[in-house]
Amino acid sequence: MPAYFERLDASSFRPTSAVEGAWSVEEQHIAPSLGLIAHVIERDHDARRGGELQLGRISYDILGTIPIECVDLDVRVLRPGRTIELVEAVLSHDGRAAVIARAWLMQSADTAALAGSALPAMPDRHELAPWSAGEIWQGQHVRTVDMRRRQTEPGRAWAWLRPQLPLLEGEDVSPTARLLGLVDIANGITPRMAPAEVAFPNVDLTCHLVAQPEGEWIGFDTTVTVGPAGLGLTDTVLHDHRGPIGTVQQILTVRPMRG
Repeated sequence: MPAYFERLDASSFRPTSAVEGAWSVEEQHIAPSLGLIAHVIERDHDARRGGELQLGRISYDILGTIPIECVDLDVRVLRPGRTIELVEAVLSHDGRAAVIARAWLMQSADTAALAGSALPAMPDRHELAPWSAGEIWQGQHVRTVDMRRRQTEPGRAWAWLRPQLPLLEGEDVSPTARLLGLVDIANGITPRMAPAEVAFPNVDLTCHLVAQPEGEWIGFDTTVTVGPAGLGLTDTVLHDHRGPIGTVQQILTVRPMRG
């Protein structure tokens, strides 16, 4: 398993067994696909504009499960602009759209003198114990990620994560696309309910970034909330070694298993 995906041509990609899902081993874990979408959006932007804009927000709508088979990706510009543009990407399998993403690409500026945040710091990763998501989740994908975690209660945890594999074989991937190939795991870091008893998949993911990540490890300050009528929310502040760099929200459909 040299990577999560290999490129077949300009718009087609083959997943490896490393994408094997946590809810079903016959389906792809969506995390690597979200990173692949971000990579293709950035490659398209680089080809058109030389990378002059940066990804500030990306929102994914997950339309269904994806078997561990080849996928296709198409990108189009919805709102062109000199300093801001909106791009849409559609990942499809066998002619069926499976994920629709919209990304805002925004101009860069030197705001180092203004940089800062009142968000609380995370514990250093060396203060957190190694943790295997395979203790509660099935599939190969979660076993390809190094994790360190401190859980204060179910639904509340800090974790540092690092993928062991590259996103795409033989291609350089930006730190942002690499991060976006990891962030969907947030929903499985600190579940409030046992996955064998309650299903709680996310049907979307929205990530806002204030900085491109630095370093191999990404910090997740994650809280899970479940409402009384079948809805839930996983909310995460993302960190690197400098501090907060963005947020991720995932809406959940919460479904108790019937015996």
